[in-house]
Amino acid sequence: MGDLDKLCGKNKSMEKRQEESTTCKKPVTKRSASGCNWKAYKDMIHTEESGYDKKKNNSTKKSSNKSQKFKKSNVSLHETGNTKIGQHKEKKKYDYTVPENNKKITKQIAIDCEMVGIGDGSESMIARVSIVNKFGYCLYDKYVKPREKVQDYRTAVSGIYPHHLKNGEEFSIIQKEVADILKGRILVGHALKNDLAVLFLSHPWKSLRDTSRYKPFRQITKANTPSLKRLALELLGIEIQVGEHNSVEDARTAMQLYMLYRTKWESEIYSRR
Repeated sequence: MGDLDKLCGKNKSMEKRQEESTTCKKPVTKRSASGCNWKAYKDMIHTEESGYDKKKNNSTKKSSNKSQKFKKSNVSLHETGNTKIGQHKEKKKYDYTVPENNKKITKQIAIDCEMVGIGDGSESMIARVSIVNKFGYCLYDKYVKPREKVQDYRTAVSGIYPHHLKNGEEFSIIQKEVADILKGRILVGHALKNDLAVLFLSHPWKSLRDTSRYKPFRQITKANTPSLKRLALELLGIEIQVGEHNSVEDARTAMQLYMLYRTKWESEIYSRR
């Protein structure tokens, strides 16, 4: 009887340990004291995008037998290049030493312009324009010769000096080259209205992806027009525009923000059509 009691006691102890190991713990939801909420919002976006992917997978399964093959092989139907939509890497910057095949022009491009002051100094004229592809590779970066007398180079912010514009390209050439690049592509940027205005160009609204106007970004920062610098810090965990601005860096940052939340962004646009 003594051996039987020991055996029963051992079984009860094992059952108790199994029960404790299967008990779910409550998730920790305490915010970081740093004030940056890019990680918390990343998790929220990831959850929403996962739900969207499941819904789209179910509808695709009904309409096509091809989805069965993808399901069996555990390959996502929403995989693009080497990045699966809905999977975000934390605090990852672009690797600007991109492979040769990533240096081509892509369907998505990002633009940013630097400007100088003319007239009484408050009016803006384009001084530099930069365009990057979806991998962050710089496709186009040129200074523009002034068409009017420059009253304020705004160097502290724009990073523009007189010698830049002296050796710049004619505006008419810049305008045509940029228009050719933009044609038929999704244009990403921050406050795109200003960039297009100084170029005297327009672009279809359905092909614009403006990080200053994207509603979820406004909700995160609780600002009607969040700055690119703030979005970069809170959503990407990186600091930009420390001192003089750089139009290539700003274009890359806007593209990184778009690519990080592309699935949710595009699904919202698709649902409105």
